[in-house]
Amino acid sequence: MATAHQDQDYNRRNKKARPLQENEKARLEEFHDSIGYSARYNDSEYEYRHVQLPKAMLKAIPRDYFDPQKGTLKILWEDEWRGLGITQSLGWEHYEVHEPEPHILLFKRPINYQPPQ
Repeated sequence: MATAHQDQDYNRRNKKARPLQENEKARLEEFHDSIGYSARYNDSEYEYRHVQLPKAMLKAIPRDYFDPQKGTLKILWEDEWRGLGITQSLGWEHYEVHEPEPHILLFKRPINYQPPQ
C-alpha cells in the first residue's frame, strides 16, 4: 500500500502562490479562532497533523483556491495556507485534503525538522 506522501499530485496546486487580497483576508478573519489543530503523529520519515477549518469558512475562501475537478481545496502553498489564518511553526507542508471531509487539511514535515538558520 502506498503511503500518503508518495502519492502527492502537485498539479493540484496553483502554479505559484496566489496571495489573498485585503478584502479576502478580511472575510476570513472571523474564522481564525475556530480553526482546529490535531496532535502530531508520525511514521519513520514524517510528522503529521491535520488542521480542521470551520465548514462555513470554505464558502469564504476564493474559488481559485479550489480544484474544479474535485471540488475540494487545492494543495496550498505555505503563503496561501498562512493567509487563510492557519498558524503553525516552520517546515509544515500541506500535502492533501481529506476528501470525505474537505474542511480537513493534512500537513507533514520531516521528523526532526530544523528551520534554516
